[in-house]
Amino acid sequence: MVALLTALALVSAGLAAYFVEIRRVDAQVREQITQELREFQTLQERGVDPATGSPFADADSLLSTFLTRNQPNAHERIVAFFGDGERRFLGRRDSALFSSPDFDAAVDRLRTTGGTAVIETDSGQHVMAVRPVVDGSADPAAFVVAWNVTAERAEIRSMVLTYGAVALGSWLVITLIAWLIAGRLLRPVRTLRATAQEIADSGDLGRRIDVTGHDDLTDLTETVNEMLERLQAAFASQRELLDDAGHELRTPLTVLRGHLELLDADDSDDVVATRGLLLDEVDRMSLLVDDLLVLAKARRPDFVRPDDVDAGALAASLLEKCRGLGDRAWTLDAAPADGTVVRLDPHRLTQAVLQLAENAVRHTDDGDTVAVGCAVDAETTTFWVRDAGPGVAPEDRTVVFDRFRRGSDARGEGFGLGLSIVSAIAEAHGGSLHLDPYRPGKGATFRITLPRDRTAHERGAEG
Repeated sequence: MVALLTALALVSAGLAAYFVEIRRVDAQVREQITQELREFQTLQERGVDPATGSPFADADSLLSTFLTRNQPNAHERIVAFFGDGERRFLGRRDSALFSSPDFDAAVDRLRTTGGTAVIETDSGQHVMAVRPVVDGSADPAAFVVAWNVTAERAEIRSMVLTYGAVALGSWLVITLIAWLIAGRLLRPVRTLRATAQEIADSGDLGRRIDVTGHDDLTDLTETVNEMLERLQAAFASQRELLDDAGHELRTPLTVLRGHLELLDADDSDDVVATRGLLLDEVDRMSLLVDDLLVLAKARRPDFVRPDDVDAGALAASLLEKCRGLGDRAWTLDAAPADGTVVRLDPHRLTQAVLQLAENAVRHTDDGDTVAVGCAVDAETTTFWVRDAGPGVAPEDRTVVFDRFRRGSDARGEGFGLGLSIVSAIAEAHGGSLHLDPYRPGKGATFRITLPRDRTAHERGAEG
């Protein structure tokens, strides 16, 4: 495409220059002919021989004087037709012109009236102008200026041929350079395509593209590598989730199958008891499926829908909702002043805090303190849940954040997905979930730290 556009530009420039020069030459020829006629007319109107100061005796003496005082250009021919039939010329001899019947016919036609004509001869095209010189004789004399336009234009054609040779050489050089540069620039694109094809064929998301240079294609390569990194992490996470989910679902399904196989359909008591067990397992599987759906949606862009929220009012609302989770000494540790606006998804954040509060209820007894708090500064918004339970043992501090993993002192029948869901909600806001340092006998405090303005956080990450 570059070669085609370059060739088109060079050809267009050459043609434009050629036609402009042709018009310039034609205008120059007309101007030169007009000037010769004007000079002859001036001498004729004066009627005095500049050499002697005496009036011209006749038309022939006028013509002779003008011929002696003029020097034509290279492609100009000046011809004087005398009254006695003799003719004399100035300029290079042009046998083809002077022997041409068309030339003689044009002179005879314009000898008494004057005018211009264009004739074709073997030496080219000629523009000629005839001016009669009347002195009362039977055959008036005539002054003729003829210009070989073809010869004048030949110089332009030579110039165009030279331009064509130079343009062709330039086009070849430009095309070669463009081909080399395009090959270098497009090499990363071809590598991207080949790598993408190999990944599509093999399913190996561990492949990466070598990054070289500091141009836009380098940025594109880095972006693709980052995308592959995220895809690999997402697929690995999904694979792990599916493996763990399959393992966790296998147990209740085995329980269901075993009870159904042992069920005595004729024993009504057995049917009632088995029904209760089966419904309980179905409820457990429903809870597991709900948690898995939340984790599956966590990477979708619409998982959270941030809005401007009054942080103080939200903290108070969270405390009231937590009271229904168990008979505990519920406390509000801290809350920002009313009117403190933060940007977050109140529904997802409520889900996360209630999950932390439910975990705190599982690890405390009736009457124990469970506190909820909120703090806002210039850059971050932090929500926390603090309990007076045994705390998270040092060996469990990393385990509890993994899916389907529970601490050594776990209580209840959870699946080990609660903290994974809270962490996913925090990350979807651009924040994180943290556990305060372990203090024996002082309980545990989980903190959700979010950027106060998620839009500003995203702009900073992109920069």
